Amino acid sequence: MRRYRWLLGALAALALVCPTSAGTVAANVLLLDGALAGNVVVAVGEHGTILRSADSGRSWQIANSTVDATLTGVSFAADASHGWAVGHDALILATNDAGLTWRKSWQGDNLEQSLLDVCALDARHVIAVGAYGLCLETTDGGANWTVRKLLRDDMHLNRISRGPGGALYLAGERGTLLHSTDDGQTWSPLHAPYEGSFYGLLALDAHTLLAHGLRGRLYRSTDDGATWTMVAVPQPMLLATAVKLSGGAIVFAGQSRGLFLSHDSGLTVAPWPASLTSAVSELVQAPDGNVIALGEAGATLLPQP
Repeated sequence: MRRYRWLLGALAALALVCPTSAGTVAANVLLLDGALAGNVVVAVGEHGTILRSADSGRSWQIANSTVDATLTGVSFAADASHGWAVGHDALILATNDAGLTWRKSWQGDNLEQSLLDVCALDARHVIAVGAYGLCLETTDGGANWTVRKLLRDDMHLNRISRGPGGALYLAGERGTLLHSTDDGQTWSPLHAPYEGSFYGLLALDAHTLLAHGLRGRLYRSTDDGATWTMVAVPQPMLLATAVKLSGGAIVFAGQSRGLFLSHDSGLTVAPWPASLTSAVSELVQAPDGNVIALGEAGATLLPQP
């Protein structure tokens, strides 16, 4: 849950204008994750909020989520129609129309459980992870979900990601880094260069990885996690998210209103002086190439670096 706890504690007057059929609605909303459904950007956040943008983040429409629980993760299959969102109250939502409408796909009996992230491998195979080692998997499009135990200890699993070669990666607390080359059937631990929490593991290619976490901790590996080199970050802030852009640049963001940029595959990182005055939970590259920062201020459209 630490992936977004600092954002939940920092709520202020958030402003996001969302066009709907009824006119213009101002929604004070915290957004925690986003994903592409084809050329549509879908973002999720507090109070069951799901927003869609068909113009690369310039305007947003409110989707019907039917729930009030905070949503923390969203992912879409390659067909751009089937997607899943996860969050508090042990909840998983599903859509088959690119996020226009959503239905409940799973909810656990213990509503204190929280899911933090989700990865749609395809339209039928989905893996969701969360607090205290919670992991759920479906191979039939959400008709049935299986609870899996990936760790001996119940560490939070903060983020699940897929590399360009198809490998899966998990990042979590207390140095948790896991790797799967068989679509999540089996997981192997990676040597952790740091015993604190990781909030993401970004695969740049088949062997080059960037692991980021608390206090500006950023590590780079060129041998698929066997060894790591620490990368200096100008500010010791929580690095909540990282995205590799289509042009090759890598953007990092997180807690302390800082944006950082790398043009050399993560060897060095420098401040990016883009206009942003609030904390960020997720970065998404929009279809037009610009970057959308999701977080305290809702959705902030940034220029291409």
